Amino acid sequence: MLDLAILGLLHETPMHGYELRKQLGTKLGAIRAAISYGSLYPTLRRLQAAGLITEGAPAEPVTATEVPALTTRRGRVVYKITAEGKERFQEMLAQAGPETYEDAGFGVHFAFFARTDQDTRLRILEGRRRRIEERREGLRDALTRAAERIDAYTLELQRHGLDACEREVRWLEELIATERSGGQPGQNSRATQPAGPGESNTTPPPPGSSRHLPERTEDEEGG
Repeated sequence: MLDLAILGLLHETPMHGYELRKQLGTKLGAIRAAISYGSLYPTLRRLQAAGLITEGAPAEPVTATEVPALTTRRGRVVYKITAEGKERFQEMLAQAGPETYEDAGFGVHFAFFARTDQDTRLRILEGRRRRIEERREGLRDALTRAAERIDAYTLELQRHGLDACEREVRWLEELIATERSGGQPGQNSRATQPAGPGESNTTPPPPGSSRHLPERTEDEEGG
């Protein structure tokens, strides 16, 4: 999955190692914990040996405050994707096997969904939904069998995991429906949904705005 992430970022623009690591953290969010200098540079060397990326002209020197001591001067090397790398990136994007349903695989592929065709996006989303539904049912069974034998904190942790699965299934179902309708994620956000009982679709005005002030009466207008 790191190969796909690196090729995807370099497809957008050449980067030196330190900037590439920062962008990996930004792009992958929660998955960034798996990205380290120990795994990044060996992967870059392997991709370079395979002809998928190449080194460009050195970038401007990076200050000592930007680069951790263990990185020495490697951060100054600029990496660029090759034509072969672009072809390999497109091939990897088109993959929708079981590995794309797991946490890390799904996260990396989802990060590049804007470059992925609709059919592949749907296959991955539906596969991920099945995987999370299986996980959810497993947690339900475990809770039913062990609820009376485990302590309250362990029970609460399992309930938290079950809640997380249920939320993700709902999220995936919304994404799948959006994909099938040809829409874009976020178009059916809460702000555009019908208000529920006791709710309002009106966005609260910021403090200090004119909408917070009481309406003036005719007497006050005349005064």
